[in-house]
Amino acid sequence: MAELQFVVFKLGKEEYGVNIMQVQEIGHYAEPARVPNTPEFVEGIMNLRDNVIPVISLRKRFNIPEENLNGPERDSNENRRTIIINLGDRQIAFIVDDASEVLTLDEASIQETPDIIAGVDRKYISGIGKKGNRLIIMLDLNFLFDEQEQAQLEAI
Repeated sequence: MAELQFVVFKLGKEEYGVNIMQVQEIGHYAEPARVPNTPEFVEGIMNLRDNVIPVISLRKRFNIPEENLNGPERDSNENRRTIIINLGDRQIAFIVDDASEVLTLDEASIQETPDIIAGVDRKYISGIGKKGNRLIIMLDLNFLFDEQEQAQLEAI
């Protein structure tokens, strides 16, 4: 049985995982430079070693409201992280609430996406990982943006 490694991060109280092979690095959150007339989930741009890359709020991309955070968590950027992803030949920064760990799962611990969440709008959810009592929503970042959104990101 093959073992796979995932970077696990949080949006609100839910845990998500992305294949470690797509992750370049994880850094502390820094406010991006805003760019006008971009999709709502684009927070702006940042300079990463002389490359200007788009910064995406996964919370906004997935329509997760701020009220999923309680009290001080809502106002604090202390745990917020930026995950730099290699997506094809591009780099994109994702803002997440917390990046907690690198997790190794064997393929048997990952179940197919249940039909109730497997609609067209959720094609980027590749499965549900189980580790003890934890459920981790596994993401396939190759399907995160539709063609129009990809074109908009390339224009940034």
